[in-house]
Amino acid sequence: MSTFKTLTLSTSLIAATLALPAQAANIGVTMTSFDNPFLDILMDGMKNAAHDNPDITLQFEDANLDIGRQMNQVQSFIAAGVDGIVVNAVDGDTTATLTQMAEEAGMPIVYVNHPPIDFHMLPDKAAFVGSNELDSGTIQTEQVCQLLNGHGNALVMMGPLENHAAHMRTKDIEDVVSRAECNGITIVEKQTANWSRTQAYDLMTNWITSGIEYDAVIANNDEMALGAVQAIEASGHSLDDVVIAGIDATSDGLIAMKNGQLDITVFQNAVKQGEVAVLSAYKISQGKPFERNIWIPFELVTQDNLHDYMK
Repeated sequence: MSTFKTLTLSTSLIAATLALPAQAANIGVTMTSFDNPFLDILMDGMKNAAHDNPDITLQFEDANLDIGRQMNQVQSFIAAGVDGIVVNAVDGDTTATLTQMAEEAGMPIVYVNHPPIDFHMLPDKAAFVGSNELDSGTIQTEQVCQLLNGHGNALVMMGPLENHAAHMRTKDIEDVVSRAECNGITIVEKQTANWSRTQAYDLMTNWITSGIEYDAVIANNDEMALGAVQAIEASGHSLDDVVIAGIDATSDGLIAMKNGQLDITVFQNAVKQGEVAVLSAYKISQGKPFERNIWIPFELVTQDNLHDYMK
């Protein structure tokens, strides 16, 4: 487990941050992609922070899954003299370069959701806000193991291979099924569907067509889990004897759970991540104390507590 302190951020902490002396700050934000439901929620959190603090202005840019494009956006922010930068990184391996660029310019930089490769040794004006991926796939797969009574065939849908979250969530799955109480579960297929519902639909359709027998689909995010659900239903097969698990507790994921299509998801507080990332960039730009690494806990969502998250 990470040695960094896990913080559950309260309303009072947000309020205290918003009570900082009013000084205008223009913050540039580069997102992995605008075409992603989870990242939409992340951006909503950022917009909430700016709405609650009129001294913060946000400028959003879409990297469109392009590493070079994101690097150019950071360069443009620096050249434009913004007061701080928030990065939702396309690829963790490139973040060392982004950090160096910002440090050389004396520019605050805050990574959100996707940790930088150097998050354990960030410079003075840098921070990371996210959730510990060591917990996400672990919580998800422990629940799958429980529902399967430790036995069955599992299909695993992965996010992009270069993405830290996808890598960790998949490793979490493998680690859990290797435990004594879960080692009756066999991962029969494991392929990437790049966070995409459409790609997951196609992948699941191919698996069904090939005649693979499965008892569970464990997806690195809700979008891929929902693609699997749609493919299973389109094939005429029943969801009754299949455990479908996702991560992120997106609106569509929660609705699918309410409809009995999704069995498991894991809530990642994207709104809070977005809010705190922007407020951290603002605090650094004002020379105020800030947390270098802020971990916001994941939470298991099932039919038993679904009503708490449907709110």
